[in-house]
Amino acid sequence: MADVKPVPDNYPQLAPYLCVDGAGAAIDFYRAVFGATERMRMAEPDGRLGHAELEIGSAVIMLADEFPDLGIRSPKTIGGTPVTLSLYVEDVDDVFAKAIAAGATALRPITDQFYGDRSGQFEDPFGHRWSVATRIEDLSPQEMAERAAAATSG
Repeated sequence: MADVKPVPDNYPQLAPYLCVDGAGAAIDFYRAVFGATERMRMAEPDGRLGHAELEIGSAVIMLADEFPDLGIRSPKTIGGTPVTLSLYVEDVDDVFAKAIAAGATALRPITDQFYGDRSGQFEDPFGHRWSVATRIEDLSPQEMAERAAAATSG
């Protein structure tokens, strides 16, 4: 028997798996907004996506359509999500604008943060929350702690 790697090549050790009501449309959204590339897509006989994989930079995101009979339901079906996906991008303002233009809902506007990022948050049309950021300033832990204290004391 050949040696099998416990973590396959070209996969991060941790990858989010999103359940989406309309996985094909979500793939189109993630391509347009994040520049995602599709690695694979496996359709079921009824047309729903049983599994798909996207790359966004060095990240892999797996997703599938809803399969309620198997307990696989999307955020919209269950009334929201407690999870926020955080993504660093080259140009946060551009990505945020693309997301809103493609049907996302702004949750927190783009602003410069005390910890050195310019960031904002939106909910995509499928109910998933995204925090997008661009690093604009490298700070030491001490500088970050000082800024955090100043931000909370005012």
